[in-house]
Amino acid sequence: MHGIHFIQDLAVIMLVAGVVTVLFHKLRQPVVLGYLIAGLIIGPHTPPYALITDQDTIQTLAELGVVFLMFSLGLEFSLKKLSRVGAAALVAALAEIVLMVWIGYEIGRYFGWQTMDSLFLGAMLSISSTTIIVKALDELKLKQEGFARLIFGVLIVEDVLAIAMIALLSGIAMTGSVQAGEVGVTLGKLAIFITVALLAGLLLVPRLLAYVARSGSREMLLVSVLGLCFGFCLLAIKLGYSVALGAFMIGAVMAESEHLETIEDLIEPIRDLFSAIFFVAIGLMLDPSVLVQYAGPIALITVAVVLGKVLTCGFGAFAAGQSPRTSLKVGMGLAQIGEFSFIIAALGASLKVTSDFLYPIAVAVSALTTLTTPYLIRAADGTASSLGRIVPRPLAQLAGLYTDWLSSLQLEGDKAAVAGMIRRILLHVVVNMLLVAAIFLGGAWLGRHLAAIAGWHKAMLWGTALLVSLPFLVAIYRKLVALAMLLAEIGIDERLAGSHTPRVRRLVSRLIPLAALIGIGLGIAALSSAILPPWELLWAVLAIAVGLLLVLRRALVAIHAKLQIALMETLEGNGHGH
Repeated sequence: MHGIHFIQDLAVIMLVAGVVTVLFHKLRQPVVLGYLIAGLIIGPHTPPYALITDQDTIQTLAELGVVFLMFSLGLEFSLKKLSRVGAAALVAALAEIVLMVWIGYEIGRYFGWQTMDSLFLGAMLSISSTTIIVKALDELKLKQEGFARLIFGVLIVEDVLAIAMIALLSGIAMTGSVQAGEVGVTLGKLAIFITVALLAGLLLVPRLLAYVARSGSREMLLVSVLGLCFGFCLLAIKLGYSVALGAFMIGAVMAESEHLETIEDLIEPIRDLFSAIFFVAIGLMLDPSVLVQYAGPIALITVAVVLGKVLTCGFGAFAAGQSPRTSLKVGMGLAQIGEFSFIIAALGASLKVTSDFLYPIAVAVSALTTLTTPYLIRAADGTASSLGRIVPRPLAQLAGLYTDWLSSLQLEGDKAAVAGMIRRILLHVVVNMLLVAAIFLGGAWLGRHLAAIAGWHKAMLWGTALLVSLPFLVAIYRKLVALAMLLAEIGIDERLAGSHTPRVRRLVSRLIPLAALIGIGLGIAALSSAILPPWELLWAVLAIAVGLLLVLRRALVAIHAKLQIALMETLEGNGHGH
């Protein structure tokens, strides 16, 4: 009988969703809103009687919707796109998220809600809806405009920060407190996980998919893609992260595959099915009486989202050097919340740290701000012109001077090339340091799970971690030497040092790598304290490592170079304009 109930529930969901979405399509409204209304119509809170008999099973299917929604967002995400995001998009996204989290938190406290409710509300209000914005800009034929490209850059940064926020909220929900040290540790572990997952994934997954795709079987490719997706989601859960993070990360890895378009074609109908169930399931949770009861907070939060995002995004874009007109258009284009807000609300509900009323409020605010999005984008030019006439001339001149001043600060020619070189070296150093940290954390995790670990066992485990880390440590040292030489060359002025200039530059170029290595060594000791061997064994392990380093130095450099070349081939091999 359970099977019949399930088929009945699925039939009701898809039939009602189909009718409502056709109607919404005719009215030129977002399909997501149709799904939410469909869920409300068939939900247990809507008279005369509930049409869904087994809501738990539907919730399980809705969780699959989260997986496919986040996986699809990952497929649309691209590391190459992220590398091209300018300072304006980064500053605008950071300003928006920080200020909107604070605004949401203060609104929650104003209504006397619990700390967790207020914190989750702030997180829900901070992330705009990629799906709704892209659809609105597409329908208005504005996707190629300059401000639209800046909006897409902000959305890319938001996706990354939203993933970090989900992981952070999970940690805060479990500990029940917000402490700077714990936040730092959580973000550090998240950075290590993301770095290792991306690098390992980029080296392995695209090659595996290329091998499977050579068979010419779309079925085999689909099953392989789904296997990798759910396998990585399981790994993320086992490591204490959310299924949303796992799905997004594996999607971002597959976005660099040369078979991306085929994968998107295969996944699209599955994503549409389960994301429809996800949004209908959200509608099922809507209680009209709760919406009426919290009409005041819903209205205030909706106004706060629209005005708050226009001001915070506009301020961030302007602070980064965009013109007032462009900044206003960016803010008005980002003034809504969507799918990430639902996922954050669902996280709070599943962890049982937020109140029941928060989810319906998030959905109602999302629906209202989604309806206003096309009108806000359409009205942006007119609003900018009207404000231009109202703003006092001295203030307008001051804004113009600020924009011109920022433009004059941009590096050009040799200075820009040197700055770019320093950024690349620092990025390589940071990535390699995160890989080393991951190796020693992995060793410490293994040490904790062994029944009994004595001095020799610790020495072997720590020594193995050090041996595996050697290619990355050598790469870090080489990059630091290059950085130190570059900084010494441009930082030590001959007019000040005179005839001592070569000696001072040599000294600086040696001191910087040495100081950095001491710091890295102390960091490794702290990370691997659980498996750090006794002093006499530690010196022996270090002596063996130094011996191997002297003998195998060229081989270690070659290993790292091969890994780097393979990674670059993957990133450059995806010829799709993604």
